[in-house]
Amino acid sequence: MPSPAVLALGATALSASGCVWYLPAAADLRAGADRPTSRRLAAAACLAAWATIALSAPLLLAAASWTTLGAVTAFGTGAALLLTALARARRGHELHATRRAWAALRLRPPARGASPWPCPTRAFLWWFLPGYAVVAGAVAVVLIGGTVGR
Repeated sequence: MPSPAVLALGATALSASGCVWYLPAAADLRAGADRPTSRRLAAAACLAAWATIALSAPLLLAAASWTTLGAVTAFGTGAALLLTALARARRGHELHATRRAWAALRLRPPARGASPWPCPTRAFLWWFLPGYAVVAGAVAVVLIGGTVGR
């Protein structure tokens, strides 16, 4: 079995490399009410997991017993798992509330058989034919202007 100093060095290197996860999580917690509750709970879970790894390094260097190290690790992992479960449950509630709010914004359902899109022939005639007429007129002016000037 490797010495506790080597394990502490590994835990320190691992926790230092985890900054790509725990720094954004810390920013989410600092944002406070600007972030949804589920996101803050997930950030707290992330920080609890990485703090557990970071806390194991000094315990290994202090030659704490394996029972103490196991208890701290179990407590930190349990807290992270509990916060993750709470974040997922809260996210489900937030999604449900968002769906209800969007459903409440609908004024009335469309009539039976009615399409929300206009008739394609009418849209073509209404929008594209005047555009084609303007382009044809511009081309005619350019062509006639070229022959008149000679």
